[in-house]
Amino acid sequence: MSTTLTLDTIKTEQTRLAEMIAAFEAQASIQTSIHFPETLIELRQGEHCAGLIMGKDGEPSYYLILLPGEVEKVSWSKANEWAAKQGAELVAELPTRREQSLLYANLKEHFQPAWYWSCEQHASHSDHAWYQDFDYGGQGISSKSYEGRARAVRRLIIE
Repeated sequence: MSTTLTLDTIKTEQTRLAEMIAAFEAQASIQTSIHFPETLIELRQGEHCAGLIMGKDGEPSYYLILLPGEVEKVSWSKANEWAAKQGAELVAELPTRREQSLLYANLKEHFQPAWYWSCEQHASHSDHAWYQDFDYGGQGISSKSYEGRARAVRRLIIE
């Protein structure tokens, strides 16, 4: 079934398109501002600042700090136990997968060319956890019983 083309049809369509263009231009002109207050990051001996992790879904943004030292030949559970003991009075943990990506991007030279445990378990395989390879940069999963390396991090929340 075909529609008869008339001047009124064209003008109606032109008006509709003009309204769509105006709405798009108004949306594009809205600026997003992100403000991070000046932050003094005090690093302890052997610590390194990996950079900023932007908060998602209302979570605060924070700076990721790599703590000194590492452990090797540990299962995932032993790696988590070891990491928790590294912070003294500060909370220390294994990094998340997202944090490991930042560590690889900014502090790769502080890691051996090997894989390191993350704190994240695999969602559908409870006997597996995620790791970051600091040789080629990929992430993967391994059985939690396998022995790998671990580094601990702390987080400096931006308020």
